[in-house]
Amino acid sequence: MQEFTDRQIEIMEAATNRISKFGIQNLTIKTLAEDIGLSEPALYRHFKSKNQILWSLLEYFKTEMKNRIQSIPFKPSTSEADKLRAIFNSQLQTFVNKPAIVSVIFAESIFHYEENLSNKVSEIMDMMQNYVKTNIKQGQESGQYNKLMGASTLTTILIGGIRMTVLKWKLSGHKSDLIKDGKTVLDGILKMIENKNTIKY
Repeated sequence: MQEFTDRQIEIMEAATNRISKFGIQNLTIKTLAEDIGLSEPALYRHFKSKNQILWSLLEYFKTEMKNRIQSIPFKPSTSEADKLRAIFNSQLQTFVNKPAIVSVIFAESIFHYEENLSNKVSEIMDMMQNYVKTNIKQGQESGQYNKLMGASTLTTILIGGIRMTVLKWKLSGHKSDLIKDGKTVLDGILKMIENKNTIKY
């Protein structure tokens, strides 16, 4: 796990603020240095490039996401569906609180020629897919979910549906209700896969 200094975290937070206000295209070492009140050479002592700052933001989010999801307090009686709702709600709430991370994750045109950034985004997506797939497998094995579709297929459908909802929210300028829309998508899919005798709404 990558360790960051206090100054690096300060720089990443400033980068997040700039991305939120002006978009990822307007993030440069020069503008970021001005935001923080550092000289460009001073900033370069902490990060070698804009690329490294973006990579660090993604790595920081990946670690935060892992710790956050694993620390969700589930009771032994919590259904797999409610666990999945809690995981997605936690993720979507984080996006609402820190919309800049969505801009970074969805900056596919920028990452097209930056393999280290695209690989880091893939790691984040793979981690989320693993959480969802594990949940679906456990739900099917316990009889809470039906087995009309395989866990891999259902994971793709769920992740795809939520991803489109997040993208719609981003394109709306964060004006749509991401939490509400995400819940609608998730509940619609869960309604199709939950066995009726286990549904608790």
